[in-house]
Amino acid sequence: MQNVLTYLKSLKANNDRDWFHANKPQYDKAKKEFEALVNRLIPEINKFDPNIGTITAKDCVFRIFRDIRFSPDKTPYKTHFGAYIAKGGRKSTHAGYYLHIDAEESFAAGGLHMPPAENLKKVRQEIMYNIEEFKKIILSDQFKSTFGTFMDDKLTRPPKDFPADFADIELLKYKGFTVVNNLSEKDLLGDKGMDKILTAFKTLKPLNDFLNRGLE
Repeated sequence: MQNVLTYLKSLKANNDRDWFHANKPQYDKAKKEFEALVNRLIPEINKFDPNIGTITAKDCVFRIFRDIRFSPDKTPYKTHFGAYIAKGGRKSTHAGYYLHIDAEESFAAGGLHMPPAENLKKVRQEIMYNIEEFKKIILSDQFKSTFGTFMDDKLTRPPKDFPADFADIELLKYKGFTVVNNLSEKDLLGDKGMDKILTAFKTLKPLNDFLNRGLE
């Protein structure tokens, strides 16, 4: 990941089109290195979660170009590489596995991020009807030590069509169900980086299975 991190640090300091095009070979080299990592991860994830299917890095890796049409930040490029490994790749609406490599903040994450309202309602129903199973997953020692709790925003009031007196209503207030495990530069450059990412993803799988069941 050295080429990736070195390039992203430079891009962060020079986020403009002239610099990007002048340094296109460095971008191509970094992108190729990141895609190689994703292509190594996919078959390893398939060993414990074959539901992701026969995808490749090209199906999963997001473009580096930012959509600046509605953003006050007009810098043209993302300063990270990201890949969503799930059934259908990066455009999937299924719960899956996300890898984010940044010059300053990298992480292995997953679950459901900002699902559309219809899917969110389905997942909330699945949680309410199977609350003990859900809590067993997210309150296990392994899950809590790896991810902590959900990073998503919450409603201030109970969601529409759900009983306000439900004992675990706070869990239904989440607008998404995303968890994150931080990765240091030492993790990424060391021999155990791949293992740490895969350990996080294996710990995530029971949550993804639960969420995807709710979407079916």
